Amino acid sequence: MLEDSADDLYDNAPCGYLSTMLDGRIAKVNTTLLRWLGYERDELVGRRTFADLLNVGGKLYHETHLAPLLRMHGEVREVALEMVAADGRRLPVLVNCALRTGEGGRPTLIRTTVFDARDRRAYEQELLRARRQAERERDEIRELATTLQRTLLPPALPEVPGIELASHYHHASLYQVGGDFYDVFPLADGRWGLFLGDVCGKGAEAATVTSLTRYTLRSAAVFDPDPVAVLTNLNTVLGQVQEALPRFCTVTFGVLAVDAGGCTLTLASGGHPPGLLLGADGSAEYVDTPGGQLIGVLPDAVIAEAAVRLGPGDVFVLYSDGITEARTGPGTRYEEEALLEFAEATAPTSAAGAVRALEGLLDRLGEGVEDDTAVLAIGVPRRG
Repeated sequence: MLEDSADDLYDNAPCGYLSTMLDGRIAKVNTTLLRWLGYERDELVGRRTFADLLNVGGKLYHETHLAPLLRMHGEVREVALEMVAADGRRLPVLVNCALRTGEGGRPTLIRTTVFDARDRRAYEQELLRARRQAERERDEIRELATTLQRTLLPPALPEVPGIELASHYHHASLYQVGGDFYDVFPLADGRWGLFLGDVCGKGAEAATVTSLTRYTLRSAAVFDPDPVAVLTNLNTVLGQVQEALPRFCTVTFGVLAVDAGGCTLTLASGGHPPGLLLGADGSAEYVDTPGGQLIGVLPDAVIAEAAVRLGPGDVFVLYSDGITEARTGPGTRYEEEALLEFAEATAPTSAAGAVRALEGLLDRLGEGVEDDTAVLAIGVPRRG
């Protein structure tokens, strides 16, 4: 009875059993595997090899990998193969093989266990389809975010006679629209307006406020280009939409007046990080605008003022706080002191050189830069 039960367990096990001689010829096969493949026992035993039951790729893998590994280690586990049924159907399987040894440890037989992997293959294919779908959707989101971000930035900076301009936008994430922005544009009296700012948050709502902010700044400058008046108008507009768009921003707005000796920048700031002045003599310092408050929060926000004179070789840099809030380690940030030291090591330079240096700094900070960063540099070229 026990012997009959053992034979029945072998023959009708929930997996396939196969015994082959060392040359691969099939010596024994259970009913389960015969049923899966649609063969009669006498069609396989003594007539076919294990490799004969594999597809072309499986045969190649058997000869180049499975058989050598089996000879070397005495067993192989969970090898994914495809067996070919009598009617040509493909059966995905997982195979375990072990060498049986006789006297003196000499191999005499190969025992193979075959597991039906159709459900596993279907599951893996479903996972693969889901992954590809997720990748397509992610690519679409990235393309949408990139396109939308592009509409919030100028396609190119204008040519300002006697002035060098340079800019850079660092994306912390390719899948979210950031709220950083900048622009340079002509004013009616021959001067130039410029601004750089950062709307809090990311995503569609931040993009909406960014678009509104850029439009308001340019429109307000046409009406009255005084920097304080421009930011006052922006503060009013953002305050009026707070209920629908509860966002605020930090921003520096400036008016650029070019003359024979260089240029003068008249600035107003609402809670924005101080600009950096890189001197032709190799010095570097912050141009503070202390006391300026966030734009769009208080109805009568305090707006700070400053003026900067640039001569040949001088560069003034505006940036958003993605740099100074970058992580440099557990609980540490890059901060303004480190940025000033970096500027001191960079000066003297050109506007383009300053932007390239900051771009390199952002790359070195790597994943520590968790927020988008905008950079705008204004320089007076050296003469002679």
